[in-house]
Amino acid sequence: MKYFGTDGIRGLANGKKLTPGLALKVGMATGLVFKRGDYRHRVVIGKDTRRSGYMIENALSAGFNAVGMDVYRLGPMPTPAVAMLTRSLRADLGVMVSASHNSFEDNGIKLFRPDGYKLCDKIENQIEALLESDLASQLEQGREIGRAKQIDEAWTRYLEYAKRTLPRYTDFSGMRIVVDCANGAAYKTAPEALRELGAEVIAIGVSPDGFNINDGVGSTATKAVCEQVIKSRADLGIALDGDADRVIIIDEKGEVIDGDQFMATIAQSWNKQKKLQGGGIVATIMSNLGLERYMKSLNLTLERTKVGDRHVLEMMREKNYNVGGEQSGHIILSDFGTTGDGLVAALQLIAVLQEEQRPASEVCNRFIRVPQLMQNVRFQSANPLENKKVIAVIKDSQAMLSDGGRLVIRKSGTEPVIRVMGEADDEKLISSIVSDISKTIQQAL
Repeated sequence: MKYFGTDGIRGLANGKKLTPGLALKVGMATGLVFKRGDYRHRVVIGKDTRRSGYMIENALSAGFNAVGMDVYRLGPMPTPAVAMLTRSLRADLGVMVSASHNSFEDNGIKLFRPDGYKLCDKIENQIEALLESDLASQLEQGREIGRAKQIDEAWTRYLEYAKRTLPRYTDFSGMRIVVDCANGAAYKTAPEALRELGAEVIAIGVSPDGFNINDGVGSTATKAVCEQVIKSRADLGIALDGDADRVIIIDEKGEVIDGDQFMATIAQSWNKQKKLQGGGIVATIMSNLGLERYMKSLNLTLERTKVGDRHVLEMMREKNYNVGGEQSGHIILSDFGTTGDGLVAALQLIAVLQEEQRPASEVCNRFIRVPQLMQNVRFQSANPLENKKVIAVIKDSQAMLSDGGRLVIRKSGTEPVIRVMGEADDEKLISSIVSDISKTIQQAL
């Protein structure tokens, strides 16, 4: 598709693709697709803390108003909160203005259906077709033009929702928790939720200025939170990304617990409590081979999908799983929500820690990771994966690994890079293979 990637529309704000003009047309086109009846339609719009969010939010609002939809602006709000509020406020559409873990220069548009789920390819194709058409003749006039309204306290509704995912009398008193909000969308909700549950909270990454989102903080830059956990002698660290749909956990020793270990911990606990559905979990092709082996040891299944939480969720819904996610920290617990939710996932993990009465370093290290290495190779236009030499070296490398490892070579859906990932018990072998493939791709550019 021309505009949509693996997670909505994303790019440099005011770059070649993501401009106010495009946002205006996205509002019009998406509004037209979701107008389904003779009543006042409404759309909710949340955003993270990027400076360009104001510009894109205003353009989207104008587009929705132009086709007769009323807009409820939520302000800075986690992506899962937008999904939840779309359902709670009975909106016809939900929109999140965010580029997730990217730096402040980028931004994006994520779209949610009335039920809080992200759009399928079919609907995205309908929107793209409208974006390429003349929309002027389909705009409303006079009394039918929509209006925009600010809802300043919507985040408190999400706060209560997140807490209610835990048993009624849950109390985190006695726990010291560092939470890193990446100077992003959860800078108010995450610390407040933990405080209201009784924890002693040390919050970092909670001073957004429009430019510092994900800048040396958050789930993709965990050094700060790791150091703060050690300094504060905390029981746990929680690192969210810019829109708080990802979470990375830090144990009491300052060591990172990624999404694979997170899913393994929840799966084992929920399976023991007979809460796990589907007989396993759903992860992506990027999840570690060690996770797959661990699930087999529990007589549970690991289903793999393409990269992207949307694909994970589709598989979960198709086969009735209630735990899924990505190594990067997208954790989907479908008992509680329709998309990845960093705060809710973290709360569920803390509940497991309380139940087992052991430190995170013991509870959350369920399997030994198979050595995994990934290199990114940047490209501009041509697809180097179609080069004959690249195809040959990948084929030879797969034969060399046989059943002792895996290779995943793919184009990123969010940036112009080829991701070369390999894993095997033989660390030297996989290092050599990944290096050879990456070099061959570079030579093909």
